[in-house]
Amino acid sequence: MIREATAADWPNIWPIFSEITKAGDTYAYPVDTDRSTAEMLWMTKPDRTFVLEENGEILGTYYLKTNQDGPGKHVCNCGYMVTNAARGRGLAQKMCLHSQGIAVEMGYRAMQFNFVASSNDIAVALWKKLGFDIVGTLPRAFNHPTLGLVDAFVMYKWLAD
Repeated sequence: MIREATAADWPNIWPIFSEITKAGDTYAYPVDTDRSTAEMLWMTKPDRTFVLEENGEILGTYYLKTNQDGPGKHVCNCGYMVTNAARGRGLAQKMCLHSQGIAVEMGYRAMQFNFVASSNDIAVALWKKLGFDIVGTLPRAFNHPTLGLVDAFVMYKWLAD
């Protein structure tokens, strides 16, 4: 079940956020992001945050926010995280599809991922499968902990019409 997150969910989201960011191989957050900064980034700053739970356990989470204000406010941005223990079960796909529906309900016309590490093969393949195009490549923009400098992709999907 996917539902909107509340402040009471943060203690269960934090371990997922921490697990993902400490790995340093997919998100551009500092690997030592502290709990209060993480809460601001994931719960406060976005327009909305959601959790995916099974049997009362939060296995994944995503945020949705406006990508740019002003003339670009019709484009949203999302970030998704799934606990390592639940990977490979289609949860990111489920959250991405859910987020697209929510985005349309909120009046967004497109979704953009600003910084997808090119080395994150699973995510890149999933986003392509779900209709996102790579519209830009940022050469050597992501410093992967074992691969070194790799490209980052800007990925985009038009949601309207």
